[in-house]
Amino acid sequence: MKQEDLDYFKALLTERLNELLSHADTTVTGMTQPKENFADPTDRASHEADRTFELRIRDREHKLIKKVKQALERIENGTFGRCELCEEDISIERLKARPVTTQCITCKTREENMEKALGI
Repeated sequence: MKQEDLDYFKALLTERLNELLSHADTTVTGMTQPKENFADPTDRASHEADRTFELRIRDREHKLIKKVKQALERIENGTFGRCELCEEDISIERLKARPVTTQCITCKTREENMEKALGI
């Protein structure tokens, strides 16, 4: 992979990581604020449902943070853009669509088909 492509993906991933980390900070701040009193049980239930939904989103973002950090490590150690299964280059188009990917489209398709066949 060309150095300019690596620089592009490093900047993209670093920006994404900073964005995800700032969301995590606002969630923590929102969760540590004093509890609100709700006179209506429906209001309380709605508030709790919103908090649960936000926590689920943040959990997914936490997992994405790990993937972004791993992708940045792969850039540093020279393995970014190489499929972990077949060791072929991952296309730039695929990396632009999913910069944290570790598999080429052929291997990922094969894996998804296997999961579908096994009912996973």
